Amino acid sequence: MGNRSLIINSENEMLRIEAWGRGLRVRSTVLPQFPKEDWALDVKTDEYPFSIGDNYIECEGIRCDIRDGRLVFSNGGKVVLEEKSYPWALHKTARSYKFLNMADSFSAALSFESQDEVLHGMGQYRDSVYDLKGTVLEMAPRNSQISVPFLVSSAGYGFLWNNPAIGTATFGANVTEWKAEATKCIDYWITAADTPAEIISRYTEVTGHASPIADDLLGLWQCRLRYRTQDEVLEVAREYKRRGIKLDVIVIDFFHWDYQGDWSFDPEYWPDPQAMVDELAEMGTKVMVSVWPTVDPRSVNYEEFKNRGFLIRTDRGISSAMDFFGKMHFFDSTNPEAREFGYQILKKNYGQYGIDMFWLDEAEPEYTVTDYDHYRQYIGPVAETGNFYSRQHARMLYDGQKTDGKDAPLNLIRCVWVGSPRFGALCWSGDVQSTFREMKHQMINGINMGVAGIPWWISDTGGFYDGFVENEEFRELLVRWFQWACFTPILRMHGDRLPHVPELAENTDHGGGFCFAGAPNELWSYGEEVYEILHKYLDIRESMKGYISESVKETTDTGLPLIRALFIEYPDDAECWKIPDEYMFGSKYLVAPVSDYKARSRRVYLPKGDWKAMDTEKILHSNGGYIEAAAPLDYMPVYERI
Repeated sequence: MGNRSLIINSENEMLRIEAWGRGLRVRSTVLPQFPKEDWALDVKTDEYPFSIGDNYIECEGIRCDIRDGRLVFSNGGKVVLEEKSYPWALHKTARSYKFLNMADSFSAALSFESQDEVLHGMGQYRDSVYDLKGTVLEMAPRNSQISVPFLVSSAGYGFLWNNPAIGTATFGANVTEWKAEATKCIDYWITAADTPAEIISRYTEVTGHASPIADDLLGLWQCRLRYRTQDEVLEVAREYKRRGIKLDVIVIDFFHWDYQGDWSFDPEYWPDPQAMVDELAEMGTKVMVSVWPTVDPRSVNYEEFKNRGFLIRTDRGISSAMDFFGKMHFFDSTNPEAREFGYQILKKNYGQYGIDMFWLDEAEPEYTVTDYDHYRQYIGPVAETGNFYSRQHARMLYDGQKTDGKDAPLNLIRCVWVGSPRFGALCWSGDVQSTFREMKHQMINGINMGVAGIPWWISDTGGFYDGFVENEEFRELLVRWFQWACFTPILRMHGDRLPHVPELAENTDHGGGFCFAGAPNELWSYGEEVYEILHKYLDIRESMKGYISESVKETTDTGLPLIRALFIEYPDDAECWKIPDEYMFGSKYLVAPVSDYKARSRRVYLPKGDWKAMDTEKILHSNGGYIEAAAPLDYMPVYERI
């Protein structure tokens, strides 16, 4: 029995159950000792009271009893989760291990009894089922798939799979099962409480609260694929100024560089970055630049990255990992020395102009061939550690910027893992389609990401690809998506709009003139009717900055997300656990986006209480039921709780 732990050795397995924050951490291994990594549980927390005996341990309401080798978790005498019980004839156990050919690693599976429950969280998936019961989820990072393995159950518990290995989670009718393809330890954390808000609070206490968002970033961010020159950026910013629209951030996308991995401006198309940054600063506009972890062998940094071991390696065959305008390598942000070195390059090449906001695209990283056992990071094989990369990539900037005295670093990133928000990570959902169907999925993703502890989440307004500027349906989609985006943590215009604009230069394979660009994507790019609606909602956003700022502080203090599942505020209302297309924006506003083409009304569920529609002073008294809300093109139903 350890200091705060119950340790049991049985045959070749070592099991450790430990009071950890306001929950229990469980680890088991068939190796001689537990690995040293705490992974997501690397935040020092208070040591809460606990009790322990020969076959049980209890901490802050969550109790684990060991019954015939199985773990049974309860709260107040009620079982909330228990390991699977198998008949002896099946020759199966709840915890299983199978050694692999790689040293000191094994595949592992952990099985629990299935129960009648609703499950939410786990991050972002393209098939986007809101209630995860009945799903099978791959725990692997991909472009637009973000695995964040924490869930909240209507049975009253929260569960974190504290393992960055590639794997699967199965929430079947007959079994709940977690699998890691390669690992040294089964590792998870569990808590139980009376409300989902308390569960999320306990979870974010042990994994870290989000870094704050500065007030001057809560307005409009303008981006498109892509601004090709310094003059294009200034032309757009000047037009916003002429129209009297405050632009908080303008984003410079990829191939403003010469070669991938240079992490600097191509001087041919960006001849005076300082003058550009200074003029934008006078307008009150900050600059964000895209930095990819891909490294071209022709890059000025390639040889040093390679020689110092700062690139992700392959275990066999050629050493490149991504085919994108050449055979690219990935910078290895799991190496602390590489992170420090990489930050100093960014500080020198961009910081000299006053640029301190970065867009960390390709942060999964995006392997062209997803044979995860083929790649090796500084911290281990990707099959064993792959989900951890994005968190460390965000940390490269956060640690450096905090050391340099920046109060609230915030950097855009395409992938996250548990605990990423505390490193200034603003996650966006990746390259998604410009369709109403995709918009429905993105709404579900935003809610589930919040439950999983990722409060700073956004999507490309209007979707990323296949959005044709002159198409009537796409213009309506953009309006509906923009209305919704005004009620997310950050309002950001972005997308690869059609038709494409050709390259600036011919007969070249590098530099700012090399890559294609999308059509214009500014508020005025879609005709006067669309512009007037977008402008109206931007004004609404501006008027809410004070409330959003207060809600941001609530999130950083409590861990509760800004895009908040209805059941977090109304845990006793069974209907609120089921609704995939409504949410609370903070604690005050119920948001009901419109995600059907040509829809001019929609059903809205109002939980019990008094509500005021945003477009009227009329008070609605609800006993918990549905209404049919008008939704003309220039209006999205939003209700204030009073």
